[in-house]
Order: sequence, then structure tokens, then C-alpha cells
Amino acid sequence: MAMQNIREIIGLMKHHRIVVGLSGGVDSAVTAHLLKKQGHEVVGIFMKNWEDDDDSDYCSSNVDFVDAAAVADVLGIEVEHVNFAADYKDRVFAEFLREYQAGRTPNPDILCNAEIKFKSFLDHALQVGAEKIATGHYARVRLNAQTGLHELLKGLDNSKDQSYFLHRLNQAQLSKTLFPVGELLKSQVRQLAEELGLPNAKKKDSTGICFIGERPFREFLNRYISKEPGPIKDPAGRNIGQHVGLSFYTLGQRQGLGIGGIKAKGAQRGGGEHTPWFVARKDMAKNILWVVQGHDHPWLLSPQLQAANASWCAGAAPALGHYAAKTRYRQADAPCAMPSALESSFSLAFDEPQWAVTPGQSAVLYAGEVCLGGGVIDNASALQ
Repeated sequence: MAMQNIREIIGLMKHHRIVVGLSGGVDSAVTAHLLKKQGHEVVGIFMKNWEDDDDSDYCSSNVDFVDAAAVADVLGIEVEHVNFAADYKDRVFAEFLREYQAGRTPNPDILCNAEIKFKSFLDHALQVGAEKIATGHYARVRLNAQTGLHELLKGLDNSKDQSYFLHRLNQAQLSKTLFPVGELLKSQVRQLAEELGLPNAKKKDSTGICFIGERPFREFLNRYISKEPGPIKDPAGRNIGQHVGLSFYTLGQRQGLGIGGIKAKGAQRGGGEHTPWFVARKDMAKNILWVVQGHDHPWLLSPQLQAANASWCAGAAPALGHYAAKTRYRQADAPCAMPSALESSFSLAFDEPQWAVTPGQSAVLYAGEVCLGGGVIDNASALQ
């Protein structure tokens, strides 16, 4: 065993001062318990990342803090309330709006992890004397004894793996981060929480991001993005409806189009009066929303893509070759080749065409269980 790996193992056996991001959810609560059980000095921090309409039914940060404080009380640890709302608005939300205004579909959770949870939060934790931080993400970190690099691994629970959202973490961040629940199944986390009597043991997992919550998404964007209605067209060029603004639609979208019952032209497409419509293209220059009938229409299938704003966990792009990739969360790994890669961009060619590859989303590359990094999808070629 390499000497550096031995030092790493010995380091983990020592008792550290670890700051845990307590979100009010069960995963971070069990994370804090596991670390305390190992003998570490554990301190909780609750991150407040959004202030607009914070007293509404849609943003639950006040309730979440109460839950985080209740968990800290049961575990016997301190919890600090830290406000990162200004950083979030400048570095995450502003980019979120820019992308939507440009007709792309961003993933703010990925940017939040890179800019807030593992930058602002990490910096704050180090300032208060932490040696490491920990969160309730379902992922793992491993030191590669041969390369001396920290690797980001998938969580052992395939149905909960969150490495996709963490792919922008760099070596400095990975070396300071622990993901204890990444070694467990979600069912084990729930069971442990119940055995410990944690007040949030049965709390529903949060979905989406706080500033949207459970509110209708279009209603939320209406407050920040101007609307410019325009035509909805089918592949034959027929006007079959009107959209409310291209920013409010994403590729592959099926609901909320308001064009049901219109028959596609051409039986070869498999279309019919009852075949659902999907958003397939957005022409920002002409303000046209293009839709197709049928889930497997050629316009929705892409054999390759180009990605920009690349970020690699190892600090440099992996060697050109064959890997697997995800172009959206909860997608099965898709075998692909990476025929080209520059410092900040790369291309992927898939063994099988991928469905609704969406500009603004992230293409994340894997070598088995190791997440290598990824980039923001810039464009994708369709079969036709």
C-alpha cells in the first residue's frame, strides 16, 4: 500500500473538527450522527440561501431550520445559522436567469454545489476551525493510491446517487469533504434515523430548489423573465398553436403545450390524434417553438453533443476514449466515446442516440463508479 494512502487512512482515524451542512432533512441528520459516533467533533451549519418571499408557502427554509435545530438538540451538537443569500443571488440565481432568458435549461443545483455548498460554505467552515466538511449527499470520495488524487464516486444506492450534481468539485474541495451516507442505502438511513428517534426521521425528501419550491414553474419565471409569445409549429411547418415565450419551455416537454388533438402530417411519423406532442426545438432568432408527435421522433434523438464550461475532478480532462455519460439526472449511464476534449470543452458520441439532450443541462462523464467531471451541454445534433 502506498505511503500516501496509509497517511490518508490514519488521517481518517484521527478525530477531526467537522462542520456538517444540516439542511433539516434526514440525510444530513444521519450524516452528523455517523461522524459523531466515530468520535469527531461535529458542528452543524444551516445554510440560508434564499430570502425573497421567504415567508411564503413555497419556501420552507424557516421550517427546515427548526428541524435542523431539533436534530442538533437530539444529537447534542451546536448548530449555526449562516446566511449565504447574497452569494446565491449573485453567483447562482443570476446565472439561472441568464440561461433561461437565452432559451437554455440550466441546472441550478449543480451551480449551487460548486459555488455555495462547496465554496462559500467550505470557506466559512475552514474559518471557524473545521478540518473537513460533510453533507448528506449520496456520493463517496476515495483517495487513489496510485495517482494521489481524490476521486468522486457514485453513492452505493444507485437510486439515490447524486454524483451527477457534484461533478464540478475539484481536488481542493474533494480533499476536504466527507459523504458518510454515500456508503448506505436510503432505507438504511431512514431506519437509523428512526432508531435514533430523530424528529425528521419520516420527513419527506425535498424536491427542487427553495426559490421555486412547489409553486408552478411558469408562474415563478413570470416574475423575472419577459414573455414574448410566438408560433408553435410542427415538422411540416404548420402553425398549430401559440407559445407564451420560449424561455418557459424545455426540450422533451410534454405537458402545458395546449395543442392536444391536432393530427401530425405523415403516418410514417407514427403520429395520430392521440399521440402526445413534445417540444423538440427552439428557434430563438425567429421565436418559433417546434414540436413533434411521438416520444421517439428523430428530432428528439441525438447521437452526439458538444459541451462547454468543462470541469474535471482530477484537474484535467481524461484521456480520449470510451466512457459512459449522463445528460440528465436519474438517467441510466449511456455508453459513449469522447473523441475530442480541450481545456474547457469536449464532445461525446453515443453508442445509441440519446433522448431530448438539452442545452444548459450537464453532460457528466463516468469511468465505472468514478465520476470524472463534465460540462454544460452547448448543442446536440439530432438524427434529422
